Amino acid sequence: MIQPIQKKFKMIQIKPLGETALTVQFGKELSISSNQKVKALCLKLQEKAFPGFIECVPAFVSVTVFYDPFVVKQSYKAENTPSLIVQGILEDMVETLVEPENSSSRTIEIPVCYGGEFGPDLEFVAEHNRLLAEEVIRLHTFAEYPVYMIGFAPGFPYLGGLSNKINAPRRSSPRTSIPAGSVGIAGNQTGVYPISTPGGWQLIGRTPVALFKPNSDQPSLLAAGDIVKFKSITREEYEQYRERLE
Repeated sequence: MIQPIQKKFKMIQIKPLGETALTVQFGKELSISSNQKVKALCLKLQEKAFPGFIECVPAFVSVTVFYDPFVVKQSYKAENTPSLIVQGILEDMVETLVEPENSSSRTIEIPVCYGGEFGPDLEFVAEHNRLLAEEVIRLHTFAEYPVYMIGFAPGFPYLGGLSNKINAPRRSSPRTSIPAGSVGIAGNQTGVYPISTPGGWQLIGRTPVALFKPNSDQPSLLAAGDIVKFKSITREEYEQYRERLE
């Protein structure tokens, strides 16, 4: 059984995921510090890939490392299983991991038209938190949101940094179709639906900016590590953005 390691960082777990992957988990709570460790490990794996390394997939507080067990076994000529060999490699990497102190992040401003048909749940979020709709908008646009990961749907950003004053539960009955560009809140997270998809987040607005362009060299507008700032715009400004972007 693979045990948690507790050396340079507190309670880091390395666990097998089938026979071709291992997951390195940096704690259980979502935080900027944990996410920085995730990015640092991914960067190190990309810079110093071991024989048999295929790819690493970052999540909120973990990195899943995929490898070719045949190549690992042939390359290291060890009696241990490929899983234990890769575990040792990852333990060494974690031991020498250096978190970026002043890593540069892109800051991307996303215009949002709040309320009305674009944000049918804005009033619910306001009432749930005993606020006015205008206060929800002010708090939502005041913060800076780090992108922890892209997932759920192509280009969908999971953002941290939402004010506790505008937390809201998921809808009890998810919508069968949510328009692309919809901005939502679920618990202590906010995000933007890049494509039309079912979903249960509380919708508070919509952006005219396309977060996912499948035919582009970089399909996703955002990437893990980016910083998002939301800007409130009027319906007229929303239409003007759409005209310029089309």
